[in-house]
Amino acid sequence: MSETDLPVPSVPNARDAVRALRPSQIREVANAGFGVADVLPFWFGESDRVTPAFIRDAASAALAAGATFYTHNLGIAPLRAALADYVSKLHGPTSSDHIAVTSAGVNALMLAAQLVVGAGDRVVAVTPLWPNLVEIPKILGAHVETVALGYGERGWQLDLEQLLAALTPDTKMLLINSPNNPTGWVMSRDEQRAVLAHCRRHGIWIVADEVYERLYYAAPEAGVESTHSRTAPSFLDLATRDERVICVNSFSKAWLMTGWRLGWIVAPASLMDDLGKLVEYNTSCAPAFVQQAGIAAVQQGERFTQELVLDLKASRDHLVRALSAVPGVDVKAPPGAMYVFFSMPGASRSLELCKAMVREVGLGVAPGSAFGPQGEGFVRWCYACNTARLDAGVERLKRFLAQHGTR
Repeated sequence: MSETDLPVPSVPNARDAVRALRPSQIREVANAGFGVADVLPFWFGESDRVTPAFIRDAASAALAAGATFYTHNLGIAPLRAALADYVSKLHGPTSSDHIAVTSAGVNALMLAAQLVVGAGDRVVAVTPLWPNLVEIPKILGAHVETVALGYGERGWQLDLEQLLAALTPDTKMLLINSPNNPTGWVMSRDEQRAVLAHCRRHGIWIVADEVYERLYYAAPEAGVESTHSRTAPSFLDLATRDERVICVNSFSKAWLMTGWRLGWIVAPASLMDDLGKLVEYNTSCAPAFVQQAGIAAVQQGERFTQELVLDLKASRDHLVRALSAVPGVDVKAPPGAMYVFFSMPGASRSLELCKAMVREVGLGVAPGSAFGPQGEGFVRWCYACNTARLDAGVERLKRFLAQHGTR
């Protein structure tokens, strides 16, 4: 047989579950901004401020001391102990046996899903939602169904009965992100109590993404404010540490450590040995010097976090007032997180709209469709920056709308 008679090999591809994943529309908008001078980027979920000096100094000191080796899969003992103390002050007694350190919050979400979800399992997620949460179970071959928040005069709200009806006995896992990215919605204590009771009855795992728990601006509910500091309602306030509840958190938001890639999990102690295996086969461990910086964050960073929340609330209020004065914009002040998720003319095709805004006026916001079909009709604006920058962005929004015949 000659070479010309050999069969032509098929094009190599990733497996179907991976090829079916949604690409990042936020990244697509950012890519549209390449080559555009003076873009104001409000599309990513991070502050324009650097990590505080006391945290950076702790990492520098750890590097200088030679903290460059592998650590325990679940994290160094001093950080696990510091996190256990931090969680205990916020949400009640928690031992380090229930704490695992991860290489970022998104890594924690992947590990949590790998612990409890397999091919063919049914997962329910409350949306609109940061796409990583919805797509992670799909990588594992799970089927994800969604329950949408509703938008009205009181902003984004959950239809609790709809969610409970979706949590059928064949459901393996519920994904809840509160405070929510992108909407800023916060699940109430009563809603958490009802969902927890329902999931207990049916043996459903709850994976709670609570990375924005400290970025909470609403008046505390009765019994919710802790002795340590205000925080959004958490499933950790209600659940015992050894039931089917896994809470995921991150250093990224409360201490401005997005680029450090450090997070943690609070989970039943019975999961920790198996979780350690998964960490080994994913990342082995978080970097030692980054973990030392994490200790500084949780032990020395409380005053910083409280001041950060005050600054973010002021920025939120400033942006909501400014956007409310723009004709055609419908915006409500969210009780948590670091975004406003609002409607405006043209947002029914939000990806096309956002790409046009970045190209034409250098305004970078995230399309609502990036957060699932339920987000279409809205755009997300991260307000974690100074008010002068927000004002400049609003002026560009007005210019864009004027150019397109909306005044």
